[in-house]
Order: sequence, then C-alpha cells, then structure tokens
Amino acid sequence: MNSHAGFAPRARQNFGRFQNGRRFASNGKRGGNRKDIGREHIDVSRFIKQATAPAKITASNPITHAFADFGFNATLAGNIARLGFTVPTPVQDQTIMPALEGRDIVGLANTGSGKTGAYLLPLINNIAKNRKLRVLVIAPTRELAVQINDDFRRFSRGMGLDSAILVGGIPPRPQRLQLRNNPNFIIGTPGRLKDFQQQNVVNFIHFTTVVLDEVDRMLDMGFIEDIKHLMSKVPAAHQTLFFSATMPERARRVADQFLKNPMTFEILSNRSADNVEQNLIRAGQGQEKFDELKKLLDNPGMEKVIIFGDTKHGVEKLSKNLQRDGYKAESIHGGKRQNQRQKTLSLFRENKINVLVATDVAARGLDIKDVTHVINYTVPRTYDDYIHRIGRTGRANAKGCAYTFA
Repeated sequence: MNSHAGFAPRARQNFGRFQNGRRFASNGKRGGNRKDIGREHIDVSRFIKQATAPAKITASNPITHAFADFGFNATLAGNIARLGFTVPTPVQDQTIMPALEGRDIVGLANTGSGKTGAYLLPLINNIAKNRKLRVLVIAPTRELAVQINDDFRRFSRGMGLDSAILVGGIPPRPQRLQLRNNPNFIIGTPGRLKDFQQQNVVNFIHFTTVVLDEVDRMLDMGFIEDIKHLMSKVPAAHQTLFFSATMPERARRVADQFLKNPMTFEILSNRSADNVEQNLIRAGQGQEKFDELKKLLDNPGMEKVIIFGDTKHGVEKLSKNLQRDGYKAESIHGGKRQNQRQKTLSLFRENKINVLVATDVAARGLDIKDVTHVINYTVPRTYDDYIHRIGRTGRANAKGCAYTFA
C-alpha cells in the first residue's frame, strides 16, 4: 500500500544482524532462552514481499462444479443462494462430492479458503436426508467453534436442525442444557468435549461423522491425547473429515491413525499470501518500540488492524497502553472469559474498535472481514504461525498489508 511505502526502505536495512561474527536472535540476544524452546530459526528477510494481483483460482485448481451440481436439499440450496454463494472455492469444489458420498477426506488448504463450508454443506445435506445421523466437529479454539456454529446456523436456516457448542471458558450448565435437544451437530474444543464425555454428559457412540478442523493448530496446542480419547469413543464405522492448513509429519501420523482409505486434496498456493504486502520494521525495545507502533497506527489507511503478540500478559499490557494513548483498542487472549472474547470480536467486526491486540488464539480460522493490516509486534515462533497471522488480511481477493517488528 502506497501510504506505507516509507517503511519499506528502512525494513531492508541491517538484515541478518551479526555481532562478533555470531548470528543473533530477533530480540538481539545470542542463542535463546526457555521461552524460545520450539521456535524455528526465522529468516526475517522472508517477511518482506510486495503484493501481487490476487488470483481467484490457480491453474492447478480449476473449478469444475457449481453449487447446483451437488444436488443439495432445496432449503439448503436456497440458503446458499441467499448468502450470495454461486461458485464453490477450490477446496469446496473438490471435497463436497466425496463428503456427500461418505468418504474419509484429508483437505489441505490455506486459511480463508472456505474449509468450513467444505464440510458443513455436505454434512448438513446428509442429515437433511437422514435425521438419525450425528456429527462431531472438533476445533482448536472457542472462537473457531463459535464461528463454525454461526456458519452452521446460516447454512441450515429453516431446516429444523440443531447444534450445541461445548467449549471451555464459560459455565458448563448452559451447554448441558443444549444437549437435551439431542442436537444433530456438536461443535467443541477437545478439553470440554473430553470432560463432558467422562462425566457421562454426552455419549459419542451414535455419532456417524467426525470433523477434525485445523488439525495442525490442535497439535500445536497439545490436544493430541484428548483427540485420541474422543476418537476412541465414536463407532468404529464412521466418516472422518480431516482439514488443516499444513501437514507436518505428526499431523500425517494422526491422519494415518484415524482415517480409512482417505481421499486427499491439497489446495495450497504459495506459502506466503501473494496479495499481502509484507514489510519489516527494525525497532528497539520498550518505549522506543511502542512509539514506532503508534507512528505506524497513525498512518492513513490503518482502518482495521490486528496486532499479534506472544503472551497473554504482553497483549493485555499493549492493549491498555494503546487505550491510554487514545486508540480504540481491545485485547483477546486465553486469559479472558469466553463472553469477554466474543464481545471484543463483535466490537471489532462492527468497527466499534479498529485495533485488536491478540495472541495466536486469533490467528487460526477466524474470518473477520476487511482487516486492512496485520502487525506482528513480536516475531512469530514458526513460519507457519507467520502465514496464519498475516492470513487475517488480504482475504476474499482484497489486498492487505503486514508489518513485522524485529
């Protein structure tokens, strides 16, 4: 974006800083410390890239279907049309038909590619034909679970289908009450799902389909044992849909363990978002770094900004400092109650605040429209984390802009 072009020359200075012949980490300290365990060595030069014209469909992923080709239930088809969807995304185009047929699926696609619709639409259609079917959707974060449920309600409007959200961070009693309706879909996070199962609040023996959404993120968050436990409680004969943005070796082992003869679809473009301008900002620490952030936020065009930090404490402090200096900012992190997090997201979506300061809890799965900028106030732990962070902008073929402080 031209209004921020002045930052680019500075970003290209002092690459790969060396002191006494030794490479130093992005925080200026040699080697690392305990909090750096699990970090990749990040070549920060990868955080500089000019945006290119976004391509709607890559040559390797041509669209071969219209939504009308899938033979959806009439009410579902009407809801899809009412929501303005006419052509499926590449991941939807390739996975919907085999999902309708009951096949196990591995779907690999970048953030913002329409993975949620790729599994909700065929599963809603299948349940419309057979009301005895039950679906369990496992997601890594409360926010993603809520968003999946919102999408479910939009797609299934007028179809008489029900859902329940089982997530941590809120009292369990209202969620127990949701289960009295014997919902067709249960959407939840691994910890709360396991708790309810062990307390005999919910029984997964009758669930015919399991969706594992954002598998790589769930593994990063340490949910593998909870996932294994839950998968052991569903019938041996069930359909499994496995969706992820990346496929590290440990995710592949999970897929091999839980899926039977799956069809695999890989809809991945370049690892960095082609339509996101990416810049690096060299700054000191403490007040100097904070002042540089405020200068950046004061530039024209900074209309809707997500700032990412590493820790709950750091994110909360940064948000409070921005509020103190007159910015319309709020924070979202794992230390806040679920209703607080949802209220903050609503304020951001409705443009009542324009700066959201977040940990990586907001980097995966959340579809927030019209985010103009992403700022990495701290260098991400891995390059995949970086891609997911900047994927919050430049969505739906719009151009976005990302800055990383180093």
